[in-house]
Amino acid sequence: MHPAVPFALDVRALRKRYADVVAVDGLDLLVAAGECFGLLGPNGAGKTTTLEICEGLLAPDAGEVIVLGRHWASDERELRQRLGVQLQETQFSEKLTVVETVRLFRSFYTGGRQVDDVIALVQLAEKSQARVGTLSGGQKQRLSVACALVGNPDLIFLDEPTTGLDPQARRQLWELVERLRAEGTTIMLTTHYMDEAERLCDRIAIVDRGKVIALGTPRELIRSLGAEQVVACGVHESESVPDHALEALPGVLRVRQDGGFSTLQVGAAHETIPALLDLLSRRGLTLTELRTHSPTLEDVFVSLTGRHLREQ
Repeated sequence: MHPAVPFALDVRALRKRYADVVAVDGLDLLVAAGECFGLLGPNGAGKTTTLEICEGLLAPDAGEVIVLGRHWASDERELRQRLGVQLQETQFSEKLTVVETVRLFRSFYTGGRQVDDVIALVQLAEKSQARVGTLSGGQKQRLSVACALVGNPDLIFLDEPTTGLDPQARRQLWELVERLRAEGTTIMLTTHYMDEAERLCDRIAIVDRGKVIALGTPRELIRSLGAEQVVACGVHESESVPDHALEALPGVLRVRQDGGFSTLQVGAAHETIPALLDLLSRRGLTLTELRTHSPTLEDVFVSLTGRHLREQ
């Protein structure tokens, strides 16, 4: 047993530059032991660079990274035994079978899980004797997760773990992540699916331009908008409503426009919607779509970065 540490990951003033591009700009993170921590951000925000530094794959230009109470410079051998890493893309030998591949990764660790148990965990038991080259993209993704789990890590990095999976397989992987968290495994997760982040993550950091711009539980981040509802409306693509007219409607807190589509964060939808319909009627505009929903993590992300996560 390893001594318990309050923080599985402690990142302080991390910096990394590539030529003239600053990928990580003084980033700070604290990930508590046993939590599932989500890292969200647009492409180019510095997420992958941050993960690679934490995983010991890349050296920072400045700052400090403490992983499970250890440092990469002095404790690399121990850390390699205690971490699991699932990359966005992993190149396996296509001639090996699934069981041979997982057995190979298991041989890298002094301890770990049973190979057959891990294969069953990721729903690949029926493919255990299949060659990797015959697997679908989603099956290869699950194999990548199996290889990250087979060492029974204290801290596991999952980079877009459900990309390429069908809805049922995604939910099976969610259940696996929830089981690992219940067992006390610390999980660092990146994802492009907001429903995934809301369901799995205890806390989330939104990163943009190499810095953390928001941090909290999913509920705290959503509450930070201050909006009770989000009203989305579309008009004919050749028409538009100026921002100032929408912002003047009762109850409107923020407005975002994308072509002929407007998204309003509002405090009282029952006041805003009649006024919105009246505004469109007075201007002779054609309403093509109108919908409302409670604020989500996606709305937080758009409000902070100006982009939808799935646009990346």
